[in-house]
Order: sequence, then C-alpha cells, then structure tokens
Amino acid sequence: MHLISDLKIVLRSFKYISISKLKNLFRILFSYLASRNKRVFNNNTLPFFLSIEPSDFCQLQCPECPVGVSKRKHGTNIDFDLYKNIIDELKSTLFHLILYFQGEPLLNKNLINMIAYAHKSRIFTSTSTNAQLLNSELARQIVESGLDKLIISMDGITQEVYEKYRIGGKLALAIKGVEEVNYWKDQLKSETPFVEIQFIVFKTNEHQLKEMKLLANKLHVNRLTFKTAQLYDFENGNSLLTSIKKYARYSLNSNGKYEIKTKLNNHCFRLWSGAVVSAKGDYLPCCFDKNGIHAFGNLKTESFSAISNSKKTFDFRTSILQNRKQFEMCRNCTSK
Repeated sequence: MHLISDLKIVLRSFKYISISKLKNLFRILFSYLASRNKRVFNNNTLPFFLSIEPSDFCQLQCPECPVGVSKRKHGTNIDFDLYKNIIDELKSTLFHLILYFQGEPLLNKNLINMIAYAHKSRIFTSTSTNAQLLNSELARQIVESGLDKLIISMDGITQEVYEKYRIGGKLALAIKGVEEVNYWKDQLKSETPFVEIQFIVFKTNEHQLKEMKLLANKLHVNRLTFKTAQLYDFENGNSLLTSIKKYARYSLNSNGKYEIKTKLNNHCFRLWSGAVVSAKGDYLPCCFDKNGIHAFGNLKTESFSAISNSKKTFDFRTSILQNRKQFEMCRNCTSK
C-alpha cells in the first residue's frame, strides 16, 4: 500500500515541473559540480526547494528543539505580503516549498492562504505539524488548500511515552488530527495531502516501533517514517540517544566520544539547491542553521535573487568547500 502511495505522489509531482524549473535545476547541478574544485562557480541560480517558516513559536517544549527549549509560546508570523513577494519572484524556478522550519506552522492564521497561494503558483507544497490544533474545520481547509504533503509528528503510541519528548502535547490530539484529515480527504474525494507520520526514534520510545507500525496501518496513513534524532549534546552520550544503531545518527569512536556517522565532506549540495527563510524574513543557508547565525540577508530589504547571488553567500559557499567542519551546524549534519 505504501509503495502505491509513494508512486502516486511521485506522479503527482510531475505536474509541477516546467521547462524553466528544469533549466534552473541544471544550472544548480552545473554550478555545484563546477565548484567541487574548491572554488565556487556562480551562475545566478535560485533554489529548487525552499523552507519558509510560517511561525517561529510553538505550544510544546521539546527538549532538542531551540523553540521548545526557549518555551517561546508567542513570537513572529511571517508577513503575508513578504511571503507573496517571495513566491512571485521564485515561482518560475521553485519546485518544492516546505512550510516549516522551527515553530509550529498551524499557529499562523494565514497558513491556509499561504498553501493556496503557492499551490496556485504551481509549486509542490508540504508542511510538518505536531497536530495539536488540527481539528475538523482546519483539516477540511488543509485538504481544500491543495497541500501536497502533510507530516504529523507522533513519537510514541502511549501518552506516557509520547510526552517524554513532546512535552505539553497530547497524543490523542495528534491521532485525531490524522483521522480528521483522512475523513475530509474521503469526503472531498481528494488524494491529497499525502499523510506521513514521522516517528523520531529516541531511547525513550525505541521499544514501540512495532506498535507504531500497527497504529499507522490502523490510521491508514500514506507513509510511516522512523527518523534519526538530531541531538545537540551528544559527544559524551545523551539519555535520548537510541540503542538501535540503524536509527542513531551517532556512534562511539576510538576516543570514547560519540560522533556523527555521516562522513563530512567539504561540499554540500543542499547549500546550492535549497535555502531557508525565517519568520522574520532572514535568508538562511539551510535548516541546520537553527538559530540564524549565518543569515545572508533579510528579504524585507533585498530581493531573493540579490541575496542568493551576493558576495556573502558566495563567500560562505567557498568556506564550505575549503573546510566544512569549521561550522558547528555542519558538524551535526547528515547531508553528504
């Protein structure tokens, strides 16, 4: 069943492809490959995929999330006019828009309008949510908006286990959210959004993987993904680090310290093919820059193209090619 669902979403994504988007992708690939000789080749590319943060705050207090740790329940929603300007500038080259970064997207009252605007601009859209606000009315609006993919976080099959990470959250609400979306997909005879449950594997929930598969089947989701956990304090071990090697990003080295298992090469395709825009309008290199330390500029005062091809962006890419390990965010990154 999951293979059929995966095939359907791949086939659906073809409708968002255009000649201009393919040309941009080829320019990205050429620029990236030409830059592998340690010197950036710049040919005025724009991102093929983009994350835009609808809101930079959240109701939950997840211990490995910067927003959760800060307990920030109020903050900034991205300005809708700014958002439309970004979409208008990029719609001829942008293939995938991810409406998520750090905060909870459903806290932005304009989220449905954001999805619909991108959908009408022929851009594949996805978002990720803790689903605490996903009631029947909002589920209906999401289905009607044209959203292509919806990821719902569900890191446990009992409230006791779920709340060990999703502090302040209710498992019952997440389950109800899935049910509401599927109900409205059926009522409106819509194949979208593609619904994926994302289960981050921790030491606290690793014993529930089998039961999670059963729950996902019962809920009739399109996909269940077991995701490795990004941990900030991992060198000396972490109480959340799973003992299942397949789902652990880190392994013990010969010095008795934990290190990320991914080989850190001095290049990164994500830095060429994508970007992130925070709720405040900052243009960030990627989703691992969670605190916005390496912002290239702000889209309230500059165009996307100007920042994307600026000297600051150029210099950062060059520094990645020379020594990627110098950046803390890269030392905890799984991208090759």
